[in-house]
Formats: sequence, structure tokens, C-alpha cells
Amino acid sequence: MKAAIGINDTDRQTVATELAKVLADETVLYIKTKNAHWNIEGVDFYEKHRFFEAQFGQLDEIIDRIAERIRSIGHYAPATLKSYLDLTHLTENTRDKNDSQGFIKELLADHESLIIILREHIKDFANNCHDFGTSDFITGIMETHEKMAWFLRSHLNH
Repeated sequence: MKAAIGINDTDRQTVATELAKVLADETVLYIKTKNAHWNIEGVDFYEKHRFFEAQFGQLDEIIDRIAERIRSIGHYAPATLKSYLDLTHLTENTRDKNDSQGFIKELLADHESLIIILREHIKDFANNCHDFGTSDFITGIMETHEKMAWFLRSHLNH
């Protein structure tokens, strides 16, 4: 049944398409954070192992909320690894060392990249698509990424 929520079909499709890309980015970032959690090495192993665990827990919650938002506006959420890899703007990097500084720098860059994309969507969803609910929703997701980025940044050697 069609979602009759006061947003026209074209705008709902535009929002769902952009949210699918964000969902893909979040999922790739989740996997990259899991990789850091599983493969971290060094004298700070246990501390960073736990730190990355907390971060991927937050990402798991974000992923679920975005998929549910896509469904709430009347569309289906992508749910295959192939679709995520096709939709994401993030890259899967390989590394020679599994040290905390390398993982943190890479994850921080991804969070900051997502923050910029989310910030652009806030205005676009509200002003162009007349979807203030999703605009507000994305604002909350962006704020979570800002805090996660701050925590990552705080672990870097200056």
C-alpha cells in the first residue's frame, strides 16, 4: 500500500534513493569498524578493541534506523552486500599494519566524509523534497557521527 504521508511520490523516491546511499555508507563503515575491532594489534589492543566495539554498536543502531526510515516513507531498503558496494562512496582499504593510529585515521576520514554528505541532505530533504521529518532524522544521525568523529580524533597523536 502506498504511503500517504503528505510527500509526493517523486520527493519520497528522491529521499529514499539518497537514504539508500547513506545506508550503504553506514554499512561499509560498520564493516570497516568491525575489521578494526577484530584485527587491531599493538600495546593498546584491549583498549582499542573495546573502543571499536562501542563504535560498531552505534553504527549498527544507525543502520537499522535508516533502513526503517526508508520503509516508513514507502520504499524498500537495499539489503545486499553487492548493493551496498554499488551505492557507497567509501572505499575498502587494505593495510600493511593493523595499528590503532592507522585504523583511527581511516575511520575518522570516513566519518567526516559522511558528516559532510549528511549536512548537505539536511537542507535538501527539507527545502527541495519537503520532507522535514527525514531532514530532522538526518540531523540526529549527523550529530551522532560528529560525536563518534570527536572520539576518534581524540585518540590520535598530535
